[in-house]
Amino acid sequence: MPDETSKDFIPVRIAVLTVSDSRTLAEDRSGDTLVGRIEGAGHVLAARDILPDERDAIAARLRAWIADPAIDAILTTGGTGLTGRDVTVEAHRDVYEKEIEAFATVFTIVSMQKIGTSAVQSRATGGVAGGTYLFALPGSPGACKDAWDEILAAQFDYRHRPCNFVEIMPRLDEHLRRK
Repeated sequence: MPDETSKDFIPVRIAVLTVSDSRTLAEDRSGDTLVGRIEGAGHVLAARDILPDERDAIAARLRAWIADPAIDAILTTGGTGLTGRDVTVEAHRDVYEKEIEAFATVFTIVSMQKIGTSAVQSRATGGVAGGTYLFALPGSPGACKDAWDEILAAQFDYRHRPCNFVEIMPRLDEHLRRK
């Protein structure tokens, strides 16, 4: 297995979308948590916004960011719970070409270690569309920290072995380029 230091770090351009009916960007602790970790790891904050819990508006923003070649990945926070207004997961699934089912499983395992059986109330999800990674995270700073620190930091690091999301990024949209 090659030494992780034998490869150069490749910064990923990541957008952060907070979904909330009540928060503003100034009060967005979960978004701030993600931004701090993204930039702290050497990645680029490509865009940031906040939207209310409206499925069509969330899906439209995801599609716009997917179409933007300056964005490699999108992290959303909020709207993954079980209440009637929690529609982020549905909006994500409206745009996914492929779902990354194992992300939800691994996130649940990580959450179980922190919050026990309350982890069943999270519907964190991940997927790919238009060559862009998308991850829907719960709206708490702790959940955002756990998702980044325990899963995404390694997967967005090109040097991580045995495999990572960055090394397959050039092939995510190959089906769109076939003739």
